[in-house]
Amino acid sequence: MAARETAPYRGQDVHEVRTMLQGLESHQKKGGRGGFTARKSTFTAPNGKPVHSWKMQDWDYKKPNLPTYARGLFTYADDQGNPQIGVRGYDKFFNVGEVKKTEWKFVEENTRGPYELSVKENGCIIFMSGMDDGTLLVCSKHSMGPRADVDVSHAMAGEKWVEKHLKSMGKTKEELAFKLREMNATVVAELCDDEFEEHVLAYNPETSGLYLHGINLNLPEFVTYPGHLVHKFADDWGFKKAIYVMEDDIGKVKTFLDHVAETGAYDGRETEGFVIRCQARDSANAPWEDWFFKYKFDEPYLMYRQWRECTKSVIAGNTPKIRKHKKITEEYLLYARKQFHKDPKLMKSYLQNHGIISLRDDFLADRGLKGSDVIRQEIENGEELDSAGGATNNIVIVPVATIGCGKTTLAIALVKLFGWGHFQNDNIETRTNRPQKFAQACCNGLLEHDVMIADRNNHQRREREQIIKDMLAVVPEVRFVALHYIHNRSNYDRIRQATQARVLNRGDNHQTIQAGSKNPQEIIGIMEGFLDRFQRVNPDAPPDDAFDLVIDLDVNTDSRENLEVVVEKLHAQYPKLFGKMPTGDDLDNAIDAALNDYKPDIKVDLSRNTGKNQSNKQQSRQGQENVRNGGSSAGGRGQVQKQPQPKKAPRLEFIAARLPPVRITRVLEAMFRDKPPEMASFYRTLQQTRRIQSEFHVTIIHRASASQFPQLWERYSGLQEQATANQTEGSTNTEPELAVCGVRLERVVWDSRVMCFVVRLMNEDGDENMAEGKEGWETANPVPHVTIGTASQDIKPKESNDMLARWLKEGATAENGINDMMVKGHVVLSGSVRGVLSKM
Repeated sequence: MAARETAPYRGQDVHEVRTMLQGLESHQKKGGRGGFTARKSTFTAPNGKPVHSWKMQDWDYKKPNLPTYARGLFTYADDQGNPQIGVRGYDKFFNVGEVKKTEWKFVEENTRGPYELSVKENGCIIFMSGMDDGTLLVCSKHSMGPRADVDVSHAMAGEKWVEKHLKSMGKTKEELAFKLREMNATVVAELCDDEFEEHVLAYNPETSGLYLHGINLNLPEFVTYPGHLVHKFADDWGFKKAIYVMEDDIGKVKTFLDHVAETGAYDGRETEGFVIRCQARDSANAPWEDWFFKYKFDEPYLMYRQWRECTKSVIAGNTPKIRKHKKITEEYLLYARKQFHKDPKLMKSYLQNHGIISLRDDFLADRGLKGSDVIRQEIENGEELDSAGGATNNIVIVPVATIGCGKTTLAIALVKLFGWGHFQNDNIETRTNRPQKFAQACCNGLLEHDVMIADRNNHQRREREQIIKDMLAVVPEVRFVALHYIHNRSNYDRIRQATQARVLNRGDNHQTIQAGSKNPQEIIGIMEGFLDRFQRVNPDAPPDDAFDLVIDLDVNTDSRENLEVVVEKLHAQYPKLFGKMPTGDDLDNAIDAALNDYKPDIKVDLSRNTGKNQSNKQQSRQGQENVRNGGSSAGGRGQVQKQPQPKKAPRLEFIAARLPPVRITRVLEAMFRDKPPEMASFYRTLQQTRRIQSEFHVTIIHRASASQFPQLWERYSGLQEQATANQTEGSTNTEPELAVCGVRLERVVWDSRVMCFVVRLMNEDGDENMAEGKEGWETANPVPHVTIGTASQDIKPKESNDMLARWLKEGATAENGINDMMVKGHVVLSGSVRGVLSKM
């Protein structure tokens, strides 16, 4: 089939888009049929409109009859309320042999050319598309705009490069938006910029930028442009072009790919493989459709990559970590040392990613071999290739975290999903040889489990070195995986907010941090110590070069999101470790169980006063002995212990709607990120002095207002009594959830003393109108609000009421020192309505 000369086009059909969205929306919550879960995230476009991102797990894309197979999908409603596809990525594509449709026999019989073989640039995906009003959307795979956990998001870096490319052609973002809207298309590019984010391949300033490699129609099904038209669009708009090769015959495609796999390089550069674009059908009578698959180089590419990593370790003076191909790798390193001795300048060039391929080729030529010869000889000689992908046991997951990151929640969820082993460091009650006992317990766990989770913070290199060394001494074939919770010093304020909120909210439900019993400042002091000592994972240096896989996790992201990342990365690295993959419902249930059902069996006091701790433990054990002995103490000669007086039941102080702290802080950061210093100064001061609250709520009514609003107090206190009475027997939750309401963030208002959100209470779905038969949410406060923080400890949050009263009467003026800023978009958070009891 000849290459398509004209660009494909089809406008959006509102009915088709609405049907697709109905399919996705029906699988957002538990119980959706079809065995998959769609996750929806909402962002605000530059024009203020809400834009929704849709995501499924990678393994769900292997299932039939999905509403769409787009990996990277954003939707919005136009001015008439009609649903629109704003951004549309590629259909998820799989490696040769990964699914039945990518097996060579099926490919040979059910695909047709022309075949476009694209070298995948080594960066991150960026999408560009136009909205109906000329707004340009620039997105990463699943998000857009600023993010609270990083200073510059992928989407923001991509937009910066869009502006730079367009400027070189004298064009604007609005012109590009209208053009893409006219085409009903999304441009797909790879962001390659080492100054922003380094990957395996190096990009200097001249080669950095956005490499266009696709243009897709914004439709539920997959329709894409041919490569030569993508190149023409790149030329017209000033973007860089991804390399591709054309072939008409699938036999020639296979021959070409096998040949490039011999060296692991194409056009003088290392590559992990190619993406092949063609048309395919499911059967002889089915229609032809645009289709992609990929050819990923395993061997000898992985061997070459190990040579590169080991060579850099040798140059740095470290002991290289040789995981496989041991004999040939040692020979290669000996050859490399000799070349470096002859010409020391080669070492500097090598570290700058120059001369890597030529040194490898010279070594192979000296041996009279090709890479494929090496692999074949190893197989013929019965040498163990030790492929990571074939691993099915002896895997140890090592969190690298600080307190409050969610590592134990994640561990318990993984145990629930897969039945893996889990050992917590605080289960060791003795004080001597704790690290060695921890490692031994994990080794023992591998006798019963394929995977063990070594649950402690492991936040310092010495801790990671200890467990790796001690476990390898007992189980030499063990593989280590790091769950690396990223701690960038520039983001420590955000990390503090997230972790402190989690720790202080969970009370005593933790082995070492009993936040419900201890002074919060003491808890925060302990957490600060862990933050100060944190040492990030460096996979290029000992001991972290022993990790088979390092999975980077976001501290500020909820555990459900991190769980999905971990499962996806582990499945990609060790596919044979898994059987049936979990559904989205399974992941939800696992996190729910970890958050709600977990109760620590053993609790440890982290206070430094050892004698006092020991005394407390002895008293605790003595008390337990007294209970077992029917109230008599073994050391007390049968004396009857004095019975404690019953405690007074805590009284209801106020009713509030609790809000997710991470969502609040993200909205704040997005609002103030680009504001001038004079506008953002008070917010930044609150950040720097740690005066932003760790938790947030809307006070609905306080006991102090009960006499003024007796019917309102009676209504809400009745809900509290009913919820408490409905709890299951034995429940210790004194503050059960009464209901869920929507909380719309409308404005931020502040003066020199206090800052708060002005909010509107809505129903659970975010609508202002309550369902028939339900009462609306009334508050005793004249202006419903959420206090963000106060300038000092002696300023109480209730001062928000006074400031808002002045704001209502006078507005925001220079004279009264009040400032306000509107929250863009329709930001509605889920509020958990609960009664708050006295601490007596």
